[in-house]
Amino acid sequence: MNYRDEINKILNDKNGTLLTSDLKVHNIPRLYLTLMVRDKLIERVERGVYVSTSHIQDEMYAYQKKYPQIIYSHETALFLYGLTDRTPFEYSVTVPSGYKSTPKFKEQFKIYYIKEELHNKNINVISTSFGNNISAYNLERTIVDLLRSKNRIDIQIFLDGIRRSLLMKKIDNRLLMKCAKEHQVDRKLREYMEILND
Repeated sequence: MNYRDEINKILNDKNGTLLTSDLKVHNIPRLYLTLMVRDKLIERVERGVYVSTSHIQDEMYAYQKKYPQIIYSHETALFLYGLTDRTPFEYSVTVPSGYKSTPKFKEQFKIYYIKEELHNKNINVISTSFGNNISAYNLERTIVDLLRSKNRIDIQIFLDGIRRSLLMKKIDNRLLMKCAKEHQVDRKLREYMEILND
């Protein structure tokens, strides 16, 4: 198998997305990226991220590979769980406090900051619509994040997301309450739960 065939196999396996780190793993010279870009077989979308011109780019996957600290959260997590009808026009992500955000990073995302010790808790691996795995907060953490950030979220998305989430049978109420206490929104959560149970 030649290098171009190997690159095409990687692109097919990863639903059209190629990272420069993939080349290193497969011992493929980077020169082939340049040649394939020149021949319009792939295009560079970000530093270290390329997509096949015959595939639609999986933005969420590409962004998470480029910025490994981001966790999809809030409105974007609601979308990933099918709990909102609105497709996000900008992705909501959470990063640890003190994360050095470049102007380009701030342009691309709606950013939420959280204490380092809470950043990597309650994470699920979810498949994008392209079949690639990305990290997003679990449903319980998403509810808590919505309550914490209520003033930064469209009121209709907030109310609909909270209602749909709390009415789901898949919610682990113990985990939800534990998470709410850690984020100091347990009182708010109880209020919403009481309203929905009436």
